[in-house]
Amino acid sequence: MILELDCGNSFIKWRVLDSVTVITFAEGVASSDEVLIQSLVALPGLSLVHCRLVSVRASEETEALVSALVRAFGVAVSCAAPAKELAGVRNGYEDFERLGLDRWLAVLGGYKLAARACLVLDFGTAATADFVAADGEHLGGFICPGMPLMRSQLRTHTRKIRYDDAAAERALEGFSPGRTTVEAVERGCMLMLRGFVFTQLELARSYWGSEFTVFLTGGDADLISDAVPQALLVPDLVFVGLAIACPLS
Repeated sequence: MILELDCGNSFIKWRVLDSVTVITFAEGVASSDEVLIQSLVALPGLSLVHCRLVSVRASEETEALVSALVRAFGVAVSCAAPAKELAGVRNGYEDFERLGLDRWLAVLGGYKLAARACLVLDFGTAATADFVAADGEHLGGFICPGMPLMRSQLRTHTRKIRYDDAAAERALEGFSPGRTTVEAVERGCMLMLRGFVFTQLELARSYWGSEFTVFLTGGDADLISDAVPQALLVPDLVFVGLAIACPLS
């Protein structure tokens, strides 16, 4: 079995694949290294042969996780690394090592699936957009706060903004002007995010007309999917890129 990990700043997204069929055996999200190990140990029939991961955490944190995995499962761990060029994609950053690894892997995954120009939109703690031309040239991208960051900033800096997650979910059932604080905040943040998306689409059309594929990925991608009906929703796009960056043979 193959363990794949996407280690973000807040959570670790994981999945276990059958080595032969490459079908997902189990998957989940862990809030810490300890929770991840506990979740994996609890899986009946788990037999890890390989592990590969991508991490945007500090090197010390990543090394600690790798050590914990080796102790718990005796499996060698392959970590994705920055690259100037890989699988036909040329990193567009002036300093290629400064492009976030999660973005780089999503770009690799998107280009592989599209086999033509593509726009990769990732919605997590931050919202990112990356443009890849038909010849594999990564043109760069944009970063802005995602829904979690926008909510956090408003809750932190505005005393009277207090509401729970259930109220936030209900507030997004419509987009008329908010008549409560939770509606005003949630709908306002969502409209800002949609504005970000529409701007990226306009820019992509200016480059490639209609000859490009749009990918939506990340934890909040489903919040945007109805606004971009032509897009492909691929929650595990980073894992597609991870397989390219860390092949097992």
